[in-house]
Amino acid sequence: MSGLTTHVLDTMHGQPASGLSLRLRRGDETLVEAITNLDGRVDKPLLTAATLTPGAYRLEFDVGEYFRDLGVALPNPAFLETVVIDFGIADPTAHYHVPLLVSPYAYSTYRGS
Repeated sequence: MSGLTTHVLDTMHGQPASGLSLRLRRGDETLVEAITNLDGRVDKPLLTAATLTPGAYRLEFDVGEYFRDLGVALPNPAFLETVVIDFGIADPTAHYHVPLLVSPYAYSTYRGS
């Protein structure tokens, strides 16, 4: 199964980051805009086998807005407003999963399965 998926976990509250806005971009083009579901995932793959092509991509996660919506008091400006992950797709026949673990002051990512 090839394609691109993501999953966002709120490490401040120990729960999936539900209702977080994100965008997938390639160059200047926005390919997908989505909001995470109750499990912190997007309901369908960001890219499928038919649309996954080699190249450089960018995921943008609106974490400042997410934490404000939960009532978290953030400084102005927030330490993290938008988390940007630049990554490459080399093998269009593979599955790429890009999880984000995030709090108002830190984040981590990796290539998942």
